[in-house]
Amino acid sequence: MQVQLFFPFPSPSPPLPQTPTLIITPTLFSSLFFFFFFLVVLVLLSSHQRRQPKGKILPPGSMGWPYIGETLKFYTQNPDSFFANRRRRYGDTFKTHILGCPCVMISSPEAARIVLVTKAYLFKPTYPPSKEKMIGPEALFFHQGAYHARLKKLVLAAFLPSVIRGSVSEIEQIVLKFLPTWENTTINTLQEMKRVSFDVAMISAFGHKRDSEMKGIKQLYQCLEKGYNSMPLDLPGTPFHKAMKARKQLNETLRRLIQARRGNEKAGGGLMGNLLGAKNHKVDQLSDSQIADNVIGVIFAAHDTTASVLTWVLKYLHDNGDLLEAVTREQDGIQRKIIEENRRLTWDDTRHMPLTTRVIQETLRRASILSFTFREAVEDVEFEGYYIPKGWKVLPLFRTIHYCADFFPQPEKFDPSRFEVPLRPNTFIPFGNGVHSCPGSELAKLEMLVLLHHLTTSYRWQVVGDEDGIQYGPFPVPKRGLPVKVTPLQK
Repeated sequence: MQVQLFFPFPSPSPPLPQTPTLIITPTLFSSLFFFFFFLVVLVLLSSHQRRQPKGKILPPGSMGWPYIGETLKFYTQNPDSFFANRRRRYGDTFKTHILGCPCVMISSPEAARIVLVTKAYLFKPTYPPSKEKMIGPEALFFHQGAYHARLKKLVLAAFLPSVIRGSVSEIEQIVLKFLPTWENTTINTLQEMKRVSFDVAMISAFGHKRDSEMKGIKQLYQCLEKGYNSMPLDLPGTPFHKAMKARKQLNETLRRLIQARRGNEKAGGGLMGNLLGAKNHKVDQLSDSQIADNVIGVIFAAHDTTASVLTWVLKYLHDNGDLLEAVTREQDGIQRKIIEENRRLTWDDTRHMPLTTRVIQETLRRASILSFTFREAVEDVEFEGYYIPKGWKVLPLFRTIHYCADFFPQPEKFDPSRFEVPLRPNTFIPFGNGVHSCPGSELAKLEMLVLLHHLTTSYRWQVVGDEDGIQYGPFPVPKRGLPVKVTPLQK
């Protein structure tokens, strides 16, 4: 059968009379188009609303539109409102569909512990493929099982209190290098804290040893960072393409550094030294790529998050003048002791800063830099009476837990005194929980204590402008990076 489109003007080539002809008018063509479109939508809907096995119940919730799910709603409103509205409607466990994935959100401490600790083997960590490419597929937090356990042991060894206590003097030198450059000028708090945190991250990654490649590593990482939150379009001129080019160069630079240290009996300290030290045990020997990916991963984890928290600390202390003065009194007492004994700040001094420590804890809760984390069900899972199909994402909502009035009365209030008493288990998880919790949490807190000691005893800061609010990039921070004018205290 020959198909001929018929239009309201003569055809230059009439059809052969012996061939049956199907005449498709514009009206019929439109009808067929919409019919097939409707069929496609039905197929998408049927696959989108996956039927669970008989007798199995998916968590309550809405999957939104086919394929796009509720992604538009997620990005066009405050994420806190998105999660809170669904929690009120459906309960602590609910389903949704964002970023092209069916998801189950969990917001109770007990459920979060199941996913992250007691049954962590059922839920593997998962990240967008573009993020894995940038950081490196061999990095610790992309894995589970034997490889993860071996790496976690090596990484943790670089961040034990017995190890990082020796870093106090170097962290202090970094802080004292930056503070004078802030005097009597307006700074972008977030950007300045990133500079401080990056230098501390370099110590944690490479140890005290200074190599000629350090400056180049810093420049390449900064280029990589600019593309981290860009659209993953690997086309010339795009931020993602530039970032991936920098990632390749960074990998080559790290490989040269690794090879140089492999041939040296003293491999240097920091994480790289620990990872290179594994060569003495054949079963644990790591390749150059494995070492490079994990070094980049540690720099990434130690850099943005710590800088974001420090930015919020300055915001909260600025907004709570009485609390700032109380913290200053605590730090002045430590400073007087240091002067009397003619010494520098020590690890033991940082262990005697209870109020400052509570301020950091409350900042971690209130700001909740890590709002949630992604896990993926490795098999069909029965979870608190519900069915979670294999491959679905599972998101423990840390921020929602931290803002629950049942655990933290008046959760919107900044109140460090709430940490004077023991908290309910699993309700405060700013660094995650279980085998994939942040191994560098103690170093991050140490960095904050050292900076706050010198900042509060010698300086004051005033927020510039009256614009309030939060921006995401990717972590929540005060708008415009919190511009402040820093002035020295007159003593």
